Amino acid sequence: MTEIFSYETLTWPEVAGLRRDTPLVIPLGSGWDLGLLAEALGGPASIGLLPAIPYGWRGSEVEVPAPVLGAFVGNLLDSLRDDGFTRVHALVPQGLDLGLKEAQIHQKSHATRNTSRMKHGAYSDKLSDAQPGKVILIPAGHTEQHGFHLSLNVDTLIIEAIANGTAAAVPDQAVTLPVMPYGVSTHRQAFAGTLNAGGRAFEDFYGAVIDALVARGFDRFYLLSGHGGNCSFFTTVVKYAGERHRRSFAATSWLYLSGPDGVAALEKYRRSEIGGMGHAGELETALMLHLRPDLVDMSKVIDETDFVATPNYYMDWVEGGSLIANPPWDDDSQTGAYGAGSLATAENGRLWLEAAIAEKAVHVAEIHEQHRRREERREAGYGLWGG
Repeated sequence: MTEIFSYETLTWPEVAGLRRDTPLVIPLGSGWDLGLLAEALGGPASIGLLPAIPYGWRGSEVEVPAPVLGAFVGNLLDSLRDDGFTRVHALVPQGLDLGLKEAQIHQKSHATRNTSRMKHGAYSDKLSDAQPGKVILIPAGHTEQHGFHLSLNVDTLIIEAIANGTAAAVPDQAVTLPVMPYGVSTHRQAFAGTLNAGGRAFEDFYGAVIDALVARGFDRFYLLSGHGGNCSFFTTVVKYAGERHRRSFAATSWLYLSGPDGVAALEKYRRSEIGGMGHAGELETALMLHLRPDLVDMSKVIDETDFVATPNYYMDWVEGGSLIANPPWDDDSQTGAYGAGSLATAENGRLWLEAAIAEKAVHVAEIHEQHRRREERREAGYGLWGG
């Protein structure tokens, strides 16, 4: 009997300890016959199932061109190969060719959108049921190491909760796509377990997502990231979208709790000093203690706050100083964590989640206002619009 285990709930030391001939599989959607998957792989002792890609293929909620999706998935598989895994695959619907050659496993069973995590009715089963005029929330997390005490899916679970909470808080103003559990990590070589969709492939994928949604009549988008490595690439997507779709309004922001009210909430409740919230530190640990305490092992927390800091470059949740840099991750951390996770509490996680949702709801309202006021100018023939 083949054991199917969840890759995303492991810690990076657990990934480092896996046999490198363990099959690892990224499914497109859910609803697969895992018995058939085990049979296709020759009945191995175990198979690691990675988080499902919730959309992008023909028949899913939002379709992008197959070569665009193929580049995105291919980079993820290459991340696993770079970590030494020799049997990595994508599980795809019959008839779909992503250009991945022998890495593709086809099943006749139709892949469905991965809605198992959706709560509070925040995600419409049919995006077409959401009237054009709502802000489409597009959340992206990541599958990435978070020290010794947290699982790989921290960024995904947190931004999913924020997106769902925002859509539930302002249901007449916003609807959310399911969270994408993969993003960009340029530092992934430092610690095992971290994947990387690649910057260009990530940008192309989300550019194609916005293209597809605009073609269906949507014109307001908010790209939400739970992972810092996604943020600069989301900024590029927003810039392209603004040029390509001139009557739409696409926006993004630095993670969450990064505006004036969000930063004030951090400062009000935090127990750590500056440097305590960089990565797998007080904030993320607190949020996970609130959302998924079963995935937190506080006995394994190691605080690391010895970041090489200078006045214009230092690490905290909202990175400080005017310098932007990307030094090797393992210059500043021996365990994969930046910060003081030991100071986290579930109660602070609850308060910070509420503050993050409130922050995003304000952003949604502002996106609506921006779009409305700009349309009024256009309709009035302002500037070149009157030509």
